[in-house]
Amino acid sequence: MSRSTKPRTGAEALTRRDLLKWMGAASAMGLAGMALPGPVRTALAGAGKRPNFVFILGDNHNARTMGCVGHPFIRTPGMDRLAREGVIFENTFNTTSLCSPSRASILTGAYAHRHGVKNNHTPWTGQMKTFFEYLSGSGYATAFLGKWHMPGKGLPSMPFLDLFVSYTYREGQGAYFNCPMIVNGKETPPRREYITEEVTDWAIDFIRERRTGNDGSENPFCVYLSHRPGHPPYQSPRDIRGIYDHVDLKMPREVDPWWFGKTNGNVFQGIMMGSYEDQYRKYCETLTAMDRDIVRLLDEIDAQGLADNTVVIYLGDNGMQWGTHGCHGIREPYEESAQLPFIVRAPGLIPDPGTRRRQMALNIDIAPTLLDLAGLPVPEDMDGKSLVPILENSRIEGRKSVLLEFWKYYPENTPSYVGVRTRTHKYIEFEKGRDPWIFDLVNDPKENRNLFGTPEGDRLLPQLRKELDRLLAQD
Repeated sequence: MSRSTKPRTGAEALTRRDLLKWMGAASAMGLAGMALPGPVRTALAGAGKRPNFVFILGDNHNARTMGCVGHPFIRTPGMDRLAREGVIFENTFNTTSLCSPSRASILTGAYAHRHGVKNNHTPWTGQMKTFFEYLSGSGYATAFLGKWHMPGKGLPSMPFLDLFVSYTYREGQGAYFNCPMIVNGKETPPRREYITEEVTDWAIDFIRERRTGNDGSENPFCVYLSHRPGHPPYQSPRDIRGIYDHVDLKMPREVDPWWFGKTNGNVFQGIMMGSYEDQYRKYCETLTAMDRDIVRLLDEIDAQGLADNTVVIYLGDNGMQWGTHGCHGIREPYEESAQLPFIVRAPGLIPDPGTRRRQMALNIDIAPTLLDLAGLPVPEDMDGKSLVPILENSRIEGRKSVLLEFWKYYPENTPSYVGVRTRTHKYIEFEKGRDPWIFDLVNDPKENRNLFGTPEGDRLLPQLRKELDRLLAQD
């Protein structure tokens, strides 16, 4: 797909030709590690100082499972604080509702059909650059910490990272307790018992020891902190374990607490020992355990005097269905599995902290947003869009539709599909075995009535197909 470089909103934007010319000159002069020239979001700190980034990624986190969005019992003071001091994007989606494709899309800013990681069995190839490479080349200190979870032989080579701490244990899923780590290619025993504490310690150490330039000034940093909660089997620290045991759950009517998740096509969607309701309680416990380390990390940023110039982002890799529509898991293109929790705190940039954004955002928007904030141009091969204009102005219109795509893989029973979600409707075409879906998301937000084959669906179908064809033709 041929695309023009997305325009920056600043008046001093670099052209691609300017960038290539400067990079060639810098290489000849041995200055490749220095910061690229370009506009910087000075509202964050003033004096043209480039912002730091802390990106926090949750696993299988249902977008409604946070205190700040009205969940009835879960305790998430860290996410709640980010929401008070930043903005929640209420309509954020995973373009391919599955772990590995989503993680590759976050790093590359591209759809799965472009970066090639189409399911959890497709290896990471490195065929596309990650946002880390661009930040590192412009002088950022960079760290990837935690769950990698993309197929391949071990962890990939990423020489542009200053610190790469992850694990390959249990096919890359790791373990909640005493997980063996790999630090810059070397197997290393864990320093802390619980996994979120372990990777958060590495983040805090990196921030404290962030690299210093030759002139004594501090280089900006980018920390990517990828957590294991809430992936099964759900385990939490001893002092959190059981805190929701006495909560009276209101599960969907389709749920039999002792059999749901073990039958009806849900058996491969996770480990379902015991009561389904107990599994949900334990899931929430792991999210609370992760949130506690978000609090600890925010406190450290405060203690280091970095809060005013550090953008903190929380995102889930995909959503999670807990019994809705008779489904458990992350693959079906319902809102509960495609929708992501997404919070951005950017002091000085957001004029209305504590508010929400209704515009549609995607996991592929993370990379271009970080590059834009750093004063770097967005590469042509990124499908995502910078969200900076929407952060600065809640009245910006935003995108009108998003492409959804999925590739079937064994042993899951969800067929391959493509679809489009607009601001008001969703249309999904399945490869085989199912009729298409058409949902009116305004009048039927829980997607209970498929309009395909009805008079209303027949009226909507031509325009939805036209919009899907338009998105597919952009390749």
